[in-house]
Amino acid sequence: MDIAKNIKKLREERGLMQKEVANAVGVHPSNYSKMEKGEREFGIEVIDKLSKFFGLTIDELVHPNSKLPKEVRVEDKTANEKVQLISQLDEDDKTAVYRIIDGMLTKNKFQTFFEQNIHTAK
Repeated sequence: MDIAKNIKKLREERGLMQKEVANAVGVHPSNYSKMEKGEREFGIEVIDKLSKFFGLTIDELVHPNSKLPKEVRVEDKTANEKVQLISQLDEDDKTAVYRIIDGMLTKNKFQTFFEQNIHTAK
């Protein structure tokens, strides 16, 4: 499936007119019509605006049926899930993550130590 067909399908699924989409992305309606028919190429700027308009990434717009993995959002995970995700990394990446964690934990322990000793010394 090419990008013109993908965009036409998205527009139709959302019940939009060509003119509405054209205006939203700053393209003359007749040019947009030609783009959707495959008679004119979509420029990267138009593709970028279309992806934002439809709430998709450019890759999702160009490859709607792609089996690419979705972005992992670590902030939505529990501590156990985060550890599980880290364990799936290759060895070099795991080592880098563990070094960062160790550095932060050491910094935190020093900070706590100094705060406790400064407060008790007063």
